[in-house]
Amino acid sequence: MVSGGAGRSADEPVDIKVGYLRQLPSKLRLSLIDVPSANDGLAGAQLAIDDNNATGRFLNQRYTLVEKVLGESDDPVAAMNALADQGVSFIVTSLDADRLLKVADAGQARAEVFINASALDERLREQDCRANVIHVAPTRSMLADALAQYLVWKKWDKWVLFKGSHEKDVLFAEALRHAATRFGAKIVEEREFKDSGGARRTDSGVAEIQRQMPVVTQGLPPHDVLVTADESEVFAGYLPFRTWDARPVAGSAGLVPGTWNAAFDQWGAVQLQNRFTRAFQRLMTSQDVQAWTAVRMIGEAGVRTASADSGKMLAFIKGPEFSVAAFKGQKLTLRGWNLQLRQPILLFDGRNTVSVSPQEGFLHQVSALDTLGLDRPETKCKFK
Repeated sequence: MVSGGAGRSADEPVDIKVGYLRQLPSKLRLSLIDVPSANDGLAGAQLAIDDNNATGRFLNQRYTLVEKVLGESDDPVAAMNALADQGVSFIVTSLDADRLLKVADAGQARAEVFINASALDERLREQDCRANVIHVAPTRSMLADALAQYLVWKKWDKWVLFKGSHEKDVLFAEALRHAATRFGAKIVEEREFKDSGGARRTDSGVAEIQRQMPVVTQGLPPHDVLVTADESEVFAGYLPFRTWDARPVAGSAGLVPGTWNAAFDQWGAVQLQNRFTRAFQRLMTSQDVQAWTAVRMIGEAGVRTASADSGKMLAFIKGPEFSVAAFKGQKLTLRGWNLQLRQPILLFDGRNTVSVSPQEGFLHQVSALDTLGLDRPETKCKFK
């Protein structure tokens, strides 16, 4: 992680290298305006490197980002080793769960530390948790709980759950069921939308969708809201204003939970949004802010320990004094039992931030943020 050594003069900055190991995001989206940029996430990490250097220079620290991009058939372990060979000890990842576990297990022998900025999978914080993997990306249960708290606060507690047929959809549906039970909502019916393949965009698409969506939502029992689990981007985006009954849509479309959105303007977020837009000529996404936060955690550890030693920095991040400011109205801290970053979750309607969870009145003996996601008594994490 630290370059230099015996040949480095006392005035030369200590170079702290931060790795970023990522796979390119899928461009399959129902809406063209949601297609991610090629640098989605990377741009956030680059901005955070600039922020780290703004404070690190006072301690003679210089942060650099070393990026590796994985293709579908590339070996993630080889890429991780290539980063380690360049002196990288902290690696921010935008990988799927299986690839993240592979590099985490292989990286233990080289004392590599990974900060997950992308994968939502609960198992990475539970039965498959690793002592060398810190999680900035939220879990599906954190997102589902944030949405459920708001819907229950609104007294919209009768839900129809409409789920997709892919594995990620099933996992989000499971999180939504858990959230309903946890906060007192009732799922009055579940329906599945089978992905039959075919083109997502055709010349007759608008007319076809306008006919199809009322039919698939017809005959539902009385309900307040249609809650959707469609991470695969197959159907949920087509539901608002096309359902049989005049009901709001939430979950994967309509009112959507996330860590960031381009309209968020509270707690100084405009300053971060403006700096990002000036630097990259586009709007900041959740993936950008998750990568930004991951790199800022490393910078915070470097400054607070006044050290470039990766062992000392990791001990600080895992310790009780650690926190990171992320324009969320409060400092974010780490859950010691599974290394998940506590954080508020924003609820976005496509144009505005509707609310921020946890909601008022949802209490916890340690932190209200621990009402989002699995709590310590529920955890199955035993670090490997």
